[in-house]
Amino acid sequence: MNLRPALLSCACLALLAARPARPARADAPPAPETMAEQRLREIVEHQKAVLADAGNERDTPDDPELKARANQIVHEYESLLRDNPEFAAGYASYGYMLWKVGARKEAVAILLKANQLDPDIPLVKNELGNYLAEEGKPMEALNYYLAAIKLEPGEPLYHYQLGTLLCEAQDDFLKSGEWTRDSLDHSMQQAFKAAAQLAPGRIEFTYRYAESFYDMKDPDWAEALKAWGGLEARAQSDIERQTMRLHEANVLITMGRNADAGKVLDTVTDPRLDLQKQKLVARLAPDKGR
Repeated sequence: MNLRPALLSCACLALLAARPARPARADAPPAPETMAEQRLREIVEHQKAVLADAGNERDTPDDPELKARANQIVHEYESLLRDNPEFAAGYASYGYMLWKVGARKEAVAILLKANQLDPDIPLVKNELGNYLAEEGKPMEALNYYLAAIKLEPGEPLYHYQLGTLLCEAQDDFLKSGEWTRDSLDHSMQQAFKAAAQLAPGRIEFTYRYAESFYDMKDPDWAEALKAWGGLEARAQSDIERQTMRLHEANVLITMGRNADAGKVLDTVTDPRLDLQKQKLVARLAPDKGR
């Protein structure tokens, strides 16, 4: 089986694959590493090396040497599992890798095997949830995402993906009759908020939480303003800060605070943001703010 060089863009793969299937108790002594675990660790280290080299070869994704090294990882996984057919963590790591390189059919079969051997691996629950979500089965996907969160509540990605599912499949959940718009909005935003709180340094999580107010039927605009203000304070560049101010101005206009919005818009001076700025200026009442 030839792996597509998309493997090379999966920067988080090795870290997730290296996680233990079950978290150890804090007071439990470390268990000795088995031969299977040692081999899995070595495969993951091999993966890291390929990923690192791949990151330096983005302009030549069809490099035959790189593809050969990627295929070698597959052979290592297959050898590991032939020798250890009940090794759930090995199936989980292999299935995750296959999923990330686009071998979805093979990945799902491997992940289902991992789930059968050990139903308490959060990574497996999450990936099966991803599969069901992409297959248009959001209600079934929900159960897998919730199971992943229950098993590993401190992983922000699982909360983020739950929020994404609830937002993107809103109509399906409402048609089921098991959700109201208010309960759906609340659960969606709480999921994004949890992701942002667990990983405050991850802009994709904090930004999506701030955006979630736009997705709600009756948002708390004062809280939205705080969220965008917080993002502005942590912005890494001037254009990022000004982008957050555009959102602040948008919220202020929605709240009817046009004068305040006008003052914020006056501080947005980057020409790359002029189109978005002018759209907001057009929404200001002619007798207010500017």
